[in-house]
Amino acid sequence: MFLLVAALVGLSFWLACGQTQPAVDSYVAAVYEHRLILNPEPRVPLSRSAALQHMHKNLDVYEEQAALAAQQGAQILVFPEDGLQGINFSRSSINGYLETIPDPQQESWNPCTDPDKHNNTEVLQRLSCIARRHNLYLVANMPDLQPCTLMNEHFSSCPPDGRWQFNTNVVFSSDGQLVARYHKQNPYFEDAFDTPPQPEIVTFDTPFAGRFGLIICFDILFHTPTVVLVEKGVRQLIFPTAWYPNQLPLLDAIQFQQAFSLGFNVTLLAANIRNDKLITTGSGIYTPFSATYHHAKKGDPEKGRLLVARVPVLDPLWVGQKIATEESVAKDESTSSTTTDSGFCHQQSLFKSSCTETVSSVSDSPSSFILSMMYDPFTFVLLNDTRGILNVCDGTFCCHLQYRQLPQGSDKELYALGAFAGTHTKNGRYALQVCALVRCAGLDISSCGHEVEEAETKLDFLLEGKFGTRYVYPSVLASQLVLEQPEHLEKSQDGRVTMRHSNMTGGLVTACLYGRMYHLDNEQMREEQMCVTGAR
Repeated sequence: MFLLVAALVGLSFWLACGQTQPAVDSYVAAVYEHRLILNPEPRVPLSRSAALQHMHKNLDVYEEQAALAAQQGAQILVFPEDGLQGINFSRSSINGYLETIPDPQQESWNPCTDPDKHNNTEVLQRLSCIARRHNLYLVANMPDLQPCTLMNEHFSSCPPDGRWQFNTNVVFSSDGQLVARYHKQNPYFEDAFDTPPQPEIVTFDTPFAGRFGLIICFDILFHTPTVVLVEKGVRQLIFPTAWYPNQLPLLDAIQFQQAFSLGFNVTLLAANIRNDKLITTGSGIYTPFSATYHHAKKGDPEKGRLLVARVPVLDPLWVGQKIATEESVAKDESTSSTTTDSGFCHQQSLFKSSCTETVSSVSDSPSSFILSMMYDPFTFVLLNDTRGILNVCDGTFCCHLQYRQLPQGSDKELYALGAFAGTHTKNGRYALQVCALVRCAGLDISSCGHEVEEAETKLDFLLEGKFGTRYVYPSVLASQLVLEQPEHLEKSQDGRVTMRHSNMTGGLVTACLYGRMYHLDNEQMREEQMCVTGAR
């Protein structure tokens, strides 16, 4: 069994805010969640021929899925991070899998039609031919080797073995041309790969939807390159990922994928790997208006899943050029398309009268307690009544909740409102401000913040926080990992972010406003370095 949902209710939010879903221009996108064929001993070096034999097994699957995507009209197809070779390699053991990928900005090359131009590029050649054979843009992820002699401007920072090794996205046009190469900026405990000596902001243009930007997995949590791309006006992002493990209650793969799309008002094409041992699944095609996604559940057959959806073009330059062209050809035809800044719209209305007419309790911090959630010390308060108004603070950062439990809700479920403001330090360091309404795993307060996948209690709620950042990502996750598009989102000039939701289709697992304080990341690192220096 799998979840394949087209959540179109989010359209009401944008229409209410004076936005219209682009109706004139659209394209067909596809992402493939790949059941990775792994190397069982990734720390043992393989010969080039053995590594190719392994990768061709995964490429055979890519070929099959590209044919299926093309049959459904896909114009662009995205495969996941690490989808060809797998994970957990050392710097030396991945050697047989490496190819030197030329920079498309420096030279023009079609590996399918000109295979002899570069040696040891069998994977690039096959990916190129898959794109060409099925007449679609293809995005894949693979390991890249760049000798330091090819990167002269960074020779002084060259690794001791004389080469750079990068986790890399490659993009091929529908005729097989290599059109983009992006090196992952934020590796996640990847011994085989280097951090690029200089951040790369990489985009590519298509004839059917304009411009796309490239990021990889852990990049999505950081300012560079992700926020930089969006602030440069890129509103369509490609996201190969190996998101493991899925981390409830706040960072399940599909949960954050949709939250990112909503928070930035962008399209996100997210392709993940599927592996039950790694606890990784969750891919999707997300726009501010819809979500088509897949998330395997426990006990589901371990297999891949192809998702295909028609989505609106969001590239403002491409849409603008189309409109200008059409107007010049036929001025008597009216065409409308609205381009908006990233983020939420601005409105005055808040929670409807159902929760504000009469409430059973109003409290700033009734018996607050601190528990770890996602390895961070959240301050919680319990929802002790069927309706109420609650506030909870972590220092000067406060979260506000108005809620009403629907009559059919379960009295065997406990909910808590949590707030956290600080630096996350487990498996990466980044500054956060988070408001989260979560279902506790049991009826004891010690279970609050633990992973939960199912719930029966449906809530109408308004969740609000005053953030010190404009980068806030909203999510509503219902029972059995079903995404719900928030009914209403708004952001005020003073940093207040409000999410209102009602008429849930399933019990509430998590409602979250996940704020990223990017501007504090480097500041905290500098303070730590100063402390270390002072201690010497």
